[in-house]
Amino acid sequence: MRKSEFARAVEDEFGDAYGRVITRDLVIQSLGDRTADEAIAQGESPRDVWLALCEAEGVPVSRRYGVGLPERTS
Repeated sequence: MRKSEFARAVEDEFGDAYGRVITRDLVIQSLGDRTADEAIAQGESPRDVWLALCEAEGVPVSRRYGVGLPERTS
């Protein structure tokens, strides 16, 4: 997962405004008591950050994979 895919996944799942708030303000224990933005800025994999964010926010497993990928065009 790229940073752009992470950003798209956050917006798709949480919406633009709330997505920005939780990536900036929500401190996630499994990320070493860092926010998602801090973890990515410090070199964590966007995929690992996405999964940690989903776990912290209770996103169902069925919506954790494949989100953030651009729609396939024929």
